[in-house]
Amino acid sequence: MKKGRIYICHTFFHVYVSFLKEFAKPEEERGNASVILSTLSNDFADLSDRILTGGVFKEVFVYDEKRETDYPELAKWKKNRGNILFNLIPRIVFTKKFAKAMAPGVPVDFREYDDVYLFCDSDPIGYYLNKYRIPYHSVEDGLDCYRGFVPAIYDNRKFLKFKLFLSRKLNWIYIGDGYGKYCIDMEVNDLSIIGYKGSNYIECPRKRMEDSLTEEQKNILVRVFVRDMDRMLQEIRNTSTGKDNILILTEPLCTLDVRQTIFRDLIARYEKEGKVFLKIHPRDELDYEHLFSDVFRFDKTVPMEILNFFSELHFKKVVSVFTELGSITFADEKERLGRYFMDRYEDPEVHNQNEKVAHLKN
Repeated sequence: MKKGRIYICHTFFHVYVSFLKEFAKPEEERGNASVILSTLSNDFADLSDRILTGGVFKEVFVYDEKRETDYPELAKWKKNRGNILFNLIPRIVFTKKFAKAMAPGVPVDFREYDDVYLFCDSDPIGYYLNKYRIPYHSVEDGLDCYRGFVPAIYDNRKFLKFKLFLSRKLNWIYIGDGYGKYCIDMEVNDLSIIGYKGSNYIECPRKRMEDSLTEEQKNILVRVFVRDMDRMLQEIRNTSTGKDNILILTEPLCTLDVRQTIFRDLIARYEKEGKVFLKIHPRDELDYEHLFSDVFRFDKTVPMEILNFFSELHFKKVVSVFTELGSITFADEKERLGRYFMDRYEDPEVHNQNEKVAHLKN
């Protein structure tokens, strides 16, 4: 007998969406799912214990997923040899060797599960699933993160059709973002915002799942993701001192020194409108506690979406650079600054991916 569903998560947001997907299942199908927490880019601390106490998932595995740089023997297969033909065979070899090198550390036999859900299949585990011919459902990394362009398409834009054939049909190389041979479907929040999309892309709106949550399900999410409720309530109380509160979302943008300049500038800009608060991104390694000690900061381990479940929390405005703000309900105004804002701090060539793939057609 198969073991039900398993979700491979790399971020707190991935775990949050996994809960949404399980809550959306018919009641008789719930309670038969597991979670893998990959430590590739996040320290989940004791989240695995809190997931289990939520009673929604039956098992949680912690996976020490490795990057290609953790296997020095693979470096020779990643050298650029000048053209696609000379690069093709090394890329095929790399695809297979990378997956094989990862195999000893994979914590479960995915063939034992009915359905495998992988968030961000461009991460290393995607190579593994395709190498060992394990069908999986891919789920977008972040809410509407493919707006404008799909990273895998941008990275492979030269000789795109040929490379997609090698990945999607032959499995000789691996292309993520839903373009692997064994990717059953690629689940996104909104198909309409994606320029170049695969035929297996499907739409699964997050808002629909969030709107259907019961009060008990919301309480479960709060208990799972808020590890220090007293701290969270104090953070919320700190926002009640004024009506013109501004929340700025940090993001792991650019280099640390440039990032510090960006958020100093943003604080100076928005403190003219009201009291500024920061919500630190879970993967943002800038030392905000030391560098921005005079600005109130929300716990970085709490997904932004969980703040929606606190009725006493309210902001005049929430501001981000690239983070999509469609799921936020606790602010009157939402301002996403976008690439032209970032052009002031980095070479504009870094942010013009849309133009470079605009000519590509499905």
